[in-house]
Amino acid sequence: MSLRINDIAPDFTASTTHGTIRFHEWIGDTWAILFSHPKDFTPVCTTELGAVAALENEFAARGTKVIGLSVDPVENHRKWAQDIEEVSGHTVNFPVIGDPTLEVSKLYNMLPGDAGESSEGRTPAMNAPVRTVFIVSPDKRIKLTLSYPMTTGRNFDEIVRVLDSMQLTARHRVATPANWEQGDDVIITPAVPDEEATTAFPGYRTVKPYLRITSQPN
Repeated sequence: MSLRINDIAPDFTASTTHGTIRFHEWIGDTWAILFSHPKDFTPVCTTELGAVAALENEFAARGTKVIGLSVDPVENHRKWAQDIEEVSGHTVNFPVIGDPTLEVSKLYNMLPGDAGESSEGRTPAMNAPVRTVFIVSPDKRIKLTLSYPMTTGRNFDEIVRVLDSMQLTARHRVATPANWEQGDDVIITPAVPDEEATTAFPGYRTVKPYLRITSQPN
């Protein structure tokens, strides 16, 4: 079964560069981002981990924990972290999961059940589907999945933008339009009747009966 939006994120226990964690316990009552990699010491992934390290304060400001995963042992992650810092100029302070038995990759449907039980001897191409971003809300539900090809580096500024939208729309009965950025106008959800919208969102404008625009709530 594939994982869908609003499914409970599968829980697991795994070794990381910060020690052993149980995923749901590690998330606690925060938002979390899990992003995966097909192998250590690969060029695109090296730049991605550096990009996330550079955004550490941005995620922290949003009450969001970040955790990586790579289909290799934790010992390799620690060596790889040195390269990442040299390339990006940023230290990897967030935990990175070791998945040498492919258990988590299979649990999250990034690899098929018959992929084997060891990362040993597997090439990045064999692990190509292990390039997915999962955003998990405090109730442990998957709110976003994004999967990328190996040759395309992920845009983590977009991940921050999506996170801003999700956190805003979790607090207010609004949705964000295409290409929305923090501070832009938003859409009042259809669940809010016009009479209520007049009080809740004074000054809103109706573009179409089903499309009502208002300023971003504080």
